[in-house]
Amino acid sequence: MTMLYALDADAAAIAAAFGARAEDDPWAGGHISPGRFAPVVTAGREFVAGPRGERQPRRLIPRQWGVPPPPSAGDPAQTIMSVRNPDSPFWIGNLRNSEFRCLVPATALMEWGRVDPAAGKRRQLWITAADQPLFALAGVWKDSEVPSFALLTCEANAALRGEGLDRMPVILPPDPRAQHVWLNGGWDRAQAVIAPYASGRTQHYARS
Repeated sequence: MTMLYALDADAAAIAAAFGARAEDDPWAGGHISPGRFAPVVTAGREFVAGPRGERQPRRLIPRQWGVPPPPSAGDPAQTIMSVRNPDSPFWIGNLRNSEFRCLVPATALMEWGRVDPAAGKRRQLWITAADQPLFALAGVWKDSEVPSFALLTCEANAALRGEGLDRMPVILPPDPRAQHVWLNGGWDRAQAVIAPYASGRTQHYARS
């Protein structure tokens, strides 16, 4: 499970890369851990009531990484950082409505890899996209007491399976059409982007 990611770009650069309005977002770059607020890109319809009409401009807004669990989960403090099953009743209502999908900008991801034999502890496996230094992860947001988001995950690619991972976050390709489909397309089209990023387009390195 991803427990940390980096976003080494400021709000203005992120907004320019994804065609969004930054407004007064104060993000200056850094690392994001669960429970921390980070910039996400929405389709701009979260405050627009009524039927779909003219497309709204994308917005860069801060949301907390980690969605509160359903009441049946027991411990409300155990927030949900990632979506393993998009067909789950907890997620499907949001995912079928495109205005609840978002792009989560990142420059690197950290997953826990294999145990380092010398240290006896699991190593940090840092993952980047070789073909885009600033990339978008597929995300979904919910509103409760705190506006929050979670990352979509999929089966790990072959390179990461070789490092002992079975899942990875969904990295969207640099093609703007893929980002548009995730933010604006029907669920029948959007779910097609939930796929592993090709091994040849990812880079990773381990750190104890």
